[in-house]
Amino acid sequence: MFAVPTGIAIALLWWRRPWAALYVVLAIAVSAALVQVIKQLIGRPRPVDILVVADFGSFPSGHSANATVTAAALGIVFWRVWVWAAGAVYTAGMMLSRTYLGAHWISDTIGGLLLGVGVAVILWAPFAMRLHLEREAPHSPPRIRQAIRRNDA
Repeated sequence: MFAVPTGIAIALLWWRRPWAALYVVLAIAVSAALVQVIKQLIGRPRPVDILVVADFGSFPSGHSANATVTAAALGIVFWRVWVWAAGAVYTAGMMLSRTYLGAHWISDTIGGLLLGVGVAVILWAPFAMRLHLEREAPHSPPRIRQAIRRNDA
């Protein structure tokens, strides 16, 4: 729960992408919080033949939401087809595994997917320009990099 976002944030900070690090960590945290709130509000029971230990509430799947928000946020940050493809495979695998293990109904994993994508896209809006400038900064002429630095101050 904490290791992956922390590792991603450290890597993004290492690559001098502080806005990207903030966006990804915030998206994952908001998604996790919303999953818990919705689970408490809905209170849907889990399938009977569950093969793993799980917390209260089946809807939405926290694992699916976390996989989706992480994949979507990284896709938005890096904007590469292979990142989106890897994220889609990872998310689909997570959804299938949670259903196979009996931890969730398929509708729970779809709910987690929709929640994760929604959070990633909604939180992207206020970060969009900063992420774009941060992504383009190393390839920009020196005068544009200086303007970006001035605007960050």
